[in-house]
Amino acid sequence: MPTYTPPLRDMQFVMHEMLNVVEELKMLPAHADIDADTINAVLEEGGKFCAEVIAPLNLSGDAEGCKLDKTTHEVTPPKGFKEAYKQYVEGGWPALSCDPAYGGQGLPVLVNQGMYEMMNSANQAWTMYPGLSHGAYEALHAHGTPEQKATYLTKLTSGEWTGTMCLTEPHCGTDLGLLRTKAEPQADGTYKITGAKIFISAGEHDLAENIVHLVLARLPDAPAGSKGISLFIVPKFLVNADGTLGARNGIFCAGLEHKMGIHANSTCQMVLENAIGTMVGEPNKGLAAMFVMMNAARLGVGNQSLGLTEVAYQNAVTYAKDRIQMRSLSGVKAPDKAADPIIVHPDVRKMLLTARAYAEGGRALSTYVALQLDKALSSDDEDERKECEAEVALLTPIIKAFLTDNGWIATSHCMQVYGGHGFIHEWGMEQFVRDARINMIYEGTNTIQSLDLLGRKVLGNNGATLKKFGKKIATFVEEEGTSEAMQEFINPLADLGDKVTKLTTEIGMKAFQNPDEVGAAAVDYLRVVGHLCFAYFFARAAKIALEKQGSGDPFYTAKLHTARFYFAKLLPETASLIRTARAGLQPLMAMDEALF
Repeated sequence: MPTYTPPLRDMQFVMHEMLNVVEELKMLPAHADIDADTINAVLEEGGKFCAEVIAPLNLSGDAEGCKLDKTTHEVTPPKGFKEAYKQYVEGGWPALSCDPAYGGQGLPVLVNQGMYEMMNSANQAWTMYPGLSHGAYEALHAHGTPEQKATYLTKLTSGEWTGTMCLTEPHCGTDLGLLRTKAEPQADGTYKITGAKIFISAGEHDLAENIVHLVLARLPDAPAGSKGISLFIVPKFLVNADGTLGARNGIFCAGLEHKMGIHANSTCQMVLENAIGTMVGEPNKGLAAMFVMMNAARLGVGNQSLGLTEVAYQNAVTYAKDRIQMRSLSGVKAPDKAADPIIVHPDVRKMLLTARAYAEGGRALSTYVALQLDKALSSDDEDERKECEAEVALLTPIIKAFLTDNGWIATSHCMQVYGGHGFIHEWGMEQFVRDARINMIYEGTNTIQSLDLLGRKVLGNNGATLKKFGKKIATFVEEEGTSEAMQEFINPLADLGDKVTKLTTEIGMKAFQNPDEVGAAAVDYLRVVGHLCFAYFFARAAKIALEKQGSGDPFYTAKLHTARFYFAKLLPETASLIRTARAGLQPLMAMDEALF
């Protein structure tokens, strides 16, 4: 059975030594009294919950899965999940970064981000139940009426109720303009909603007394396409005027999806039959409101793979130090044993270091984006808010796609370290691989994220936001360019920055002639920019490690080794990616469809 130790030391390094988050947060009125001790104490206590309460349920929950009673349409999650959720609510964990006006603790987003990384390491399937609730909270907090906020936000903040997002339908996934679910206006201002949704995570369960579904549907006179979509609150149980629960609403689970991974989360086929809903925001403008939840979910999915990368690495390292197999090619390393531990073999180390580097790089990038999100939400400087919003928008598809691609690579490597045992359920590694694979698909496939990055976020404003982020990298390069010790990090970082600029310009020129050139280059392009982000943060980490390696703390020695591995073994992937991106559209489209 796998184990999990929260990586608190590395979290603290990223927050306090690399990003100086306390100084940044103190500039925001909402967080003027924040301090490092508070942040550390919250995450330390949260780590205990993750390691001691939900991690032990991960393997058993995967084996047991969820059960649907087709007569009552009720879903029962695996044994122990409900008790763990009760403990989670009693501990106040759902309220961490929620608005104090609705019972929240008002802590920064980056604290919540750290908590969710640990939860995802411990048990991704369980974490999806409260995780979706937080997205529903964000959407209603941004777009709900005062009455809707009063009715739903306090319950979502406390965790007494959970939430979902109901988008996908059997005939359409990402292309929401095709959805058919109908909303008929009623005399009392509500709507009767009829339709079918699929792939609804945490769509039905008994962890909480009510489930708040956010449902996309069309009004009778709605225009075609995505401009004719409205958003509705459709609770599992109707809510009376005094806040108590009323009759069962006409939304229920008709079936559970039989999935490759995340077995312990109830992924539901939801049917709506004259379900009563209330509109969120304006008619036909539901996507704007839903995108608040979708963008939060995309950051959350990146965090899921970060969590899996970390826990897979931890367990693979333990196994590699214990498992003996063959002798080192350079001579015996463990003469007291019949063979050497496999961690002495170069390729085993390459797999382990790949996972470690992707975890540490992902943590740095995710925490940085969470800090920018805190500024976007809480700064009293309008220009700063807008700049941070734009940067978060730029980096969100990278968080979602780059981190989930890396999570798939890392968990696969860690399973490989185990050899045949990696394929056996009781070791836990094959579950991490299966769970990681979905993260590349849902909340917009990684191809969709790549198109969003290149088409909308970069070319859509002629690279303005990317240039601003690039200036931060250029400033760091200029500051450290004269340091001899930093050359092994600064030179490749500066080189990649130049290459990204040239690649962006080249693709942009091609796209003027044929927009499909964006689709041909987007996936490779996102991965190149993802590496640019990682290289920037690894260079910053290396600077700190070089300054502090004389302290004798092995943490800094390990940080420096990991940075050197990243620059030597992982960053060079960008050379082939740039070449394939430049190969363009023709090799993909030249063959006639009939020849496929």
